[in-house]
Amino acid sequence: MEKNLEEMIEAKRSDEEEDANNLKKKKKMKRIRRRRSLIVKRLSCFRSQDFGHPTIDEVDGDGNVDMTSASTGNKHSPTHLVVMVNGLIGSAHNWRYAAKQFLKKYPEDLIVHCSERNSSLLTFNGVDVMGNRLANEVLLVIKRHPNLQKISFIGHSLGGLIARYAIAKLYTRDSTDIHCLECGSSARIAGLVPINFVTIATPHLGTGGHKQVPMFGGSNTVEKVANQISWVLGRTGRHLFLTDKPHGQPPLLLQMVNDCEDLKFFSALQSFRRHVVYANAHFDHIVGWSTSSIRRRNELPQRKHLVRSGKYPHILKGEQDTTNTAKQENSIKLPISNFKAARASMEEAMIRGLTKISWERIDVSFKGSKQRYFAHNTIQVNSPWINSDGADVIQHLVDNFHLHHL
Repeated sequence: MEKNLEEMIEAKRSDEEEDANNLKKKKKMKRIRRRRSLIVKRLSCFRSQDFGHPTIDEVDGDGNVDMTSASTGNKHSPTHLVVMVNGLIGSAHNWRYAAKQFLKKYPEDLIVHCSERNSSLLTFNGVDVMGNRLANEVLLVIKRHPNLQKISFIGHSLGGLIARYAIAKLYTRDSTDIHCLECGSSARIAGLVPINFVTIATPHLGTGGHKQVPMFGGSNTVEKVANQISWVLGRTGRHLFLTDKPHGQPPLLLQMVNDCEDLKFFSALQSFRRHVVYANAHFDHIVGWSTSSIRRRNELPQRKHLVRSGKYPHILKGEQDTTNTAKQENSIKLPISNFKAARASMEEAMIRGLTKISWERIDVSFKGSKQRYFAHNTIQVNSPWINSDGADVIQHLVDNFHLHHL
């Protein structure tokens, strides 16, 4: 009798365990199906050149592209211009996916201009030359669309530096503008109200040694060698490695943190309502976390304290840093006795200059992704079939974009 009872209890326990295992299997299969569905949905979006949203593309003789949403027809005249600037050896096509996502969310408000004037080998011509080209290009875009009122810039990698130079060329103050009372400032970029200035994996502090290029492994010797052969990248290489000394003046990137007599670099940047830097915390072998987030290395968050966002899997959540150092001196005096100390001194001067403005710092990590070794391009979704994991970063950029001044 007792034996039969034990067998019954054991059988019941086995049935319960089997039911529990079946439930676990069902939940697992449900998660797998949901994941597959998301992947299929994403791939179906990437399969088309429309990337899920049809647009009207106007291409000029130089290959520059003005994109507007096709869903509104000609009923609306957008008033906000978004200028997207490519990086080294890049082109307007690198921004196509991101541009589509912006127009999908803001079809009636935006014209997205994907710059092509500085593409391919032309990106070796120097930050100043490319900045001048971009400034002239923006003026032509505005001439084609006379109803524009606001302007924003988004630059990837070198494109962020090109944009910083271009806005200084386009910066003006107009106390007679009737919109000044509404927006609280007379500062204009090409006659438009500046709203967002966003950079993605941009070497704001240059790449001139001091561990700013991860692929160099922090080796002082390797950095010195790279410094010596920076000419391979033309004038751009000399600007990035801080080896240019035009007419005995400081390197261009160092000049670009202050107002000069003819170019108001700082005032132009400050005129934007919002300043944002997206920076790879892992696996970006080209642009380091410090230079792209405009922070000293000892100010970088500890990676173990950063957690992933639920909605945006590759965005790291931590205490958002929007601090500045406006009360600090504009320059720093360090003993310049060797290569490393000289680079550290210039880097510190650039940090102090740039952080007089408040920045939203968005840290990104593709750790665990099969595309992590292409992090520098994945963060932009440069090529959707290779860099699709960066789609959530672009979505974060789109969702947090400011259409209007505050």
